[in-house]
Amino acid sequence: MPPVHYHLGQFPPADIHWPQLVPLIGGANAALARYDGLLSAIPNASVLLSPLITQEAVLSSKIEGTQVTIGEVLELEAGGDVDKLTERKRGDAEEVMNYRRALSMCARDIRERGLSQHLLREAHAMLMQGVRGLDKGPGQFRGRQNWIGATGCPIEQASFVPVPQEHLIAGMDALSSFIASESEPDPLVQLALIHLEFEALHPFEDGNGRLGRMLIPLFLSHRGLLAGPNFYMSGYLEAHRDLYQDRLRAVSRDGAWTEWCAFFLQGIKEQALENETKARAILALYDRVKAQVVELTRSQHAIRAVDFIFQNSIFASNYFVDQSGIPKPTALRILALLRDSGMLQVLRIGRGRRAGIFAFSELLNIAEGRAVL
Repeated sequence: MPPVHYHLGQFPPADIHWPQLVPLIGGANAALARYDGLLSAIPNASVLLSPLITQEAVLSSKIEGTQVTIGEVLELEAGGDVDKLTERKRGDAEEVMNYRRALSMCARDIRERGLSQHLLREAHAMLMQGVRGLDKGPGQFRGRQNWIGATGCPIEQASFVPVPQEHLIAGMDALSSFIASESEPDPLVQLALIHLEFEALHPFEDGNGRLGRMLIPLFLSHRGLLAGPNFYMSGYLEAHRDLYQDRLRAVSRDGAWTEWCAFFLQGIKEQALENETKARAILALYDRVKAQVVELTRSQHAIRAVDFIFQNSIFASNYFVDQSGIPKPTALRILALLRDSGMLQVLRIGRGRRAGIFAFSELLNIAEGRAVL
């Protein structure tokens, strides 16, 4: 089967069939609004939902073939035994941590800079820092034709060939103008087209998938559809990976813009519902654990300890002592109480100068959607 080639000259599309999309637009916007209402009611949502951000980074990278888990990423970050992980998994974990850092940087800077090409190049450079693809022009648009297919395949055997190099800059300029437009009929359909066009242009030599998926929460936040970039779409895209890739290619192959938008809107609705369910579970867990820790420790520092373990669901004992803002003797006492009560699981016993490592398994299990610890 010959490769599918980029839809040159057809973006933005003029033939969206809006009657087919109207019911999906309503459902997606309603689900997103309910989720945003919950986010707005959560104090310091970025702290409470930090495990979901890591899980989003894990799933976004998984679509590209990584195999690391959220627990492995957080344990490695906490200073766990790296020898337990293969070199490949350590590289995968670094990619996930880069994703989180890049998303955080964009969320901080987007208000002043917008979703500019310069911001995207900076995010790409951060994604590629110290990982596979480091030699493929981090932060720089590609200087040659690329293609998507089996590893090492020639372009004739590719599944998709992005925009020719000589049209890339014009394509990115057109995409930037479309991102900045506030006159589109519906912002969620606009977002569907933005994500698709970025992936079809494939402007970088590597890392396009992760950056294209990062655009989703950034756009939702930037346009005011969410209070912050706390939206996690990769679960839906990973669960429907084959259909996702086929819908992307069908636009260039068959002009199936409406079908792509329908798939994307359904994903927004389903993920908003799942995100809301997980956020509610995390909020309920926070309220319960807060009461338990106050009762257990009888300490004025109880809430600081709770906030710390929600933001750092796997951590080293010395990091808790140094970063929680709790005096050292009290921090050590609280840590022992949380361990002995079973609230924290011991992943590594501390000996001598080697710090112990602890996991808040209830929170990790909510983020994963299954029991992992």
